[in-house]
Amino acid sequence: MKVRAKKSLGQHFLTDLNIARKIAEAVGMPTAAIGYAETGKVPNDVLEIGGGMGVLTQFLLERDDITLWGIEIDRESIAYMKERFPEFAGDDDGEGRLIEGDFLKLDLRERWPTGVKIVGNFPYNISSQIFFKVLENRDLVPEVVGMVQREVAQRIAEPPGSRTYGILSVLLQAWYDIEYLFTVSESVFSPPPKVKSAVIRLRRNGVQELGCDEKLFVKVVKASFGQRRKMLRNAIRAAFNDRNAGAGGVLPPDAEHPYFSLRAEQLSVAQFVELTNYIQNNLNLK
Repeated sequence: MKVRAKKSLGQHFLTDLNIARKIAEAVGMPTAAIGYAETGKVPNDVLEIGGGMGVLTQFLLERDDITLWGIEIDRESIAYMKERFPEFAGDDDGEGRLIEGDFLKLDLRERWPTGVKIVGNFPYNISSQIFFKVLENRDLVPEVVGMVQREVAQRIAEPPGSRTYGILSVLLQAWYDIEYLFTVSESVFSPPPKVKSAVIRLRRNGVQELGCDEKLFVKVVKASFGQRRKMLRNAIRAAFNDRNAGAGGVLPPDAEHPYFSLRAEQLSVAQFVELTNYIQNNLNLK
């Protein structure tokens, strides 16, 4: 049985066994994980997103230090996985650890209340959405190892000052330490994508609280990059003017901050926190 890659699902199946093995070996938090200090334990459950034809799955199943789960939306892939890995995926006579469904709709908190690591060759068309879901569940997800488009990986991992540094960079770097592990050629996929891919690893850092209003922080970051070629003064004033008073308040016309003369890509996470606190302290609430 063979699985057809479906463009609508953003599927590009990995065919290189060596790369699959390297991805499987990259999963593994130290036992004294930061963020889980209160218990001293790290969840050994690992969720693979989109198993496809099981190239990565087979190496993850070889590890005896993790409990592998999978989620797959493609019924053709599910049928293949059940045939190839019946003990893992289940068969007609029993349930396994392969979930049929959409990861973006999966309730991680209900299934893994003590936490779960995430791994996979992420579908290109939802890779950013996967990371935003990780952010929403950052207290449950201590680690992510994912293969994505190279430009997405660079955007997430780049430091301030880079042209690719953006919203996802800031939000993820606020809560995770990020490593760009290696680049992957187009030729190791079926069908081959038109761009290179890369594998990155996110590990939960020691930040428990940002030191600012987190909802406002997200709004400030998104507003700042909304006009990334302009100085922050313009972007911030546009986001916090009378027209947007319903969002929590307006910024006085005379409000000024040294960062207003910079562009969004120049600010670190800590500087965005500082800017958020300044804005909160100067908002005229409506």
